Amino acid sequence: MNQPAKVTECPKCGGKELGKGKQSGYGAVHSYSTIIGVAVEHIICTECGYIIESYVKNPTKFKGTR
Repeated sequence: MNQPAKVTECPKCGGKELGKGKQSGYGAVHSYSTIIGVAVEHIICTECGYIIESYVKNPTKFKGTR
């Protein structure tokens, strides 16, 4: 499984303190073949709030959906 990039600095403000958050519920990503969603995780700058990176928690749920 691909891992998120090792980001250490915000490209927008240069902040070094980054956090991780999870988006789920109505913000979850769904494949066209299922109603079960997968949470989206974000790497967020805790200085300016910029979302640096987003990725689905379990990408294998999308294999064979294209």
